[in-house]
Amino acid sequence: MPLSGRTAVVTGAGQGLGRAIAVAMAHAGADIVACDIRHDTLATVTYEIRALGRRCLPAQVDVSDRAAVDRMIDEAADRFGGIHILVNNAAVVPSSPAEEARRNRHYAHLTTPVERQTLGITTSLADEDWLKWWDVNVHGVFWCTRAALRHMQPQRYGRIINISSIAGISAASAHSPGYSAAKAAVAGLTKTVALDVAGANVLVNAIACGGVATPPFQAYLATATAEQKNSLYQLIPVGRLGTPEEYASLAVYLASENHYLTGQIISPNGGAVI
Repeated sequence: MPLSGRTAVVTGAGQGLGRAIAVAMAHAGADIVACDIRHDTLATVTYEIRALGRRCLPAQVDVSDRAAVDRMIDEAADRFGGIHILVNNAAVVPSSPAEEARRNRHYAHLTTPVERQTLGITTSLADEDWLKWWDVNVHGVFWCTRAALRHMQPQRYGRIINISSIAGISAASAHSPGYSAAKAAVAGLTKTVALDVAGANVLVNAIACGGVATPPFQAYLATATAEQKNSLYQLIPVGRLGTPEEYASLAVYLASENHYLTGQIISPNGGAVI
């Protein structure tokens, strides 16, 4: 149980990748502070974690609310005697009909032998399409990181894992420039914070996810045509999406003491970006 005696805060823990990470860390021995904006999914993951014999503090918090984040972290540290692990997973992801249309146009552009042409994505974005990514995907990561570091630095121990995306390190998700820019910001923040706090034995890394079989992506696939699905899988050499559990196993490793990694952007993506 590599995380025995540790307390982990996992944001966006109610479903998908966040839920898988929270449950995997509980399996590995950690007590969990499960943060999510939705009460129903939060209640379910809290039950799962407690059924494993681990303590779980559910926190219904919007991570874009700085004051609420500070209260959550302080309460968690007081309840469990410290914060050892932070997983910044909460995020807004591209899932609207317009974003799905852009995604399909992008995949077709990369996989169909046609004359090269502009996709018209960037010029078609409204201001709100650009701005909506920043409060949760970037500001929320910073608020949670800063609050957790106030406890990790004095205890001279911590592990911070930021969930980024291949969209932030390549053009593999160019259908959503705002999302890509926000995830690139997370990658840059990871490196800068890692250098800042390494002397306090706090290691900071990011997982730049490829396609993950989470509920939003599964919902997209449920409505996609066979041609659209084939266009997607053609871009992934292993021919499938990653499972939340596969990503969670990497998060558990990065949360442990069994490595020498900090400031790294690690990208499990099935070969989509090599």
